[in-house]
Amino acid sequence: MVDEVLAETRALERRIRLVPARVTVYLLLAGALFTGLGYRQVFDRLCAGLAHLAPVRPSGSALRQARQRLGPAPMKALFDLVSGPAVTTAAAGWWRGLRVVAVDGTLLPVPDCPANLAVFTRQRLGNGTSGYPQLRLAALVACGTRSMIGAVFGPATIGELDYARRLAAQLRAGMLLLGDRNFAATDLLNRLAATGADLLVRCKSGRTLPAVARCRDGSVLARLGALTVRVIDAEITIRTAAGTRTGHYRLLTTLTDPARHPAADLIRLYHERWEIETAYAELKSTILSGHVLRARTPDGIEQEVWALLTAYQVLRTAMTDATDSVPGTDPDRAGFTIALSAARDQLILAAGVITGTDIDLIGTIGRHVLTQLLPARRVRTKDRIVKRAISKYNARGPAIDRTTYKATISINMLPASP
Repeated sequence: MVDEVLAETRALERRIRLVPARVTVYLLLAGALFTGLGYRQVFDRLCAGLAHLAPVRPSGSALRQARQRLGPAPMKALFDLVSGPAVTTAAAGWWRGLRVVAVDGTLLPVPDCPANLAVFTRQRLGNGTSGYPQLRLAALVACGTRSMIGAVFGPATIGELDYARRLAAQLRAGMLLLGDRNFAATDLLNRLAATGADLLVRCKSGRTLPAVARCRDGSVLARLGALTVRVIDAEITIRTAAGTRTGHYRLLTTLTDPARHPAADLIRLYHERWEIETAYAELKSTILSGHVLRARTPDGIEQEVWALLTAYQVLRTAMTDATDSVPGTDPDRAGFTIALSAARDQLILAAGVITGTDIDLIGTIGRHVLTQLLPARRVRTKDRIVKRAISKYNARGPAIDRTTYKATISINMLPASP
């Protein structure tokens, strides 16, 4: 696959070099697994299991020049080759014959240097700006397996909605797209629906939507431009030992038949949108460990992000292959940290570097995942909260309750007002 993308993007070297193009691709992928190390240290890990071959250790300058020669195109082509919803026979990620997917955006910090500042800008935070310039990443993720169907990124000055429009090309009929309130813009919903995919998007509860018809279950039909949507209002209550909290949700969906797609089921399904938030947490907190990206040029940043997304996708594919080998196993039970640690170990040991004749769909990474399956997911009681404060000093303001509670959730559909 690596040779294929190198040939396709005309990135093969014209003469034998100390760091050939194929090795450079491996270096970038390995760098995505060891984000806290410099590239010379990453190269040492690539060669740790090959000491008997006495490989030459390139200088930092040679590795930098190799990355510059390669450019970002091969890494993007490699991501395009491996991207897509991971194939699984499990019911997770499907609802009434529709593949459930989610769209959202996030920010990643890049090194603070003149070349990057020419493209990426700092974000405003309260009375100041972020310490590092930021890039905005938007992705289309398959719920259930959390695999990447598509991704786009660039300057944070471009908004999520513009990046979401670029992702519309990845949508297909038979998909059900989940989105948060930021994606409820009329023109965007019309463009996304034109792909043939169905939509389930939250909007602001106070938004005025002229009704054109009433459904038997209490939901109503409304028009958004040329699009007919069904408006579902619900009151969601979560109860714990610490008390009760109630919120009002308003959902818009292109699934307009209440008999085929009951409103209560759609309200419960909307919680699956959290899968993309978890995918971003795995990218930013587990793989990157909160580190800033390495590259000090915009081309280098593009190359690095495609390598990061490719490594993530390959891990997700390995995890799905593993859980799919045990019928009835939910992909949610596969531990991402376990898969990442196993992949790092395999790389350092130089295990499996020579292709065998037998195909092993589970593999070493998969066997680690299966022997350490996570328990069934608990009900989430609150947004993500940092357990350890960034500062060793007490934060000002009211104390944050970080206790984990057992919770029950009840849903009460609200009939539309006349």
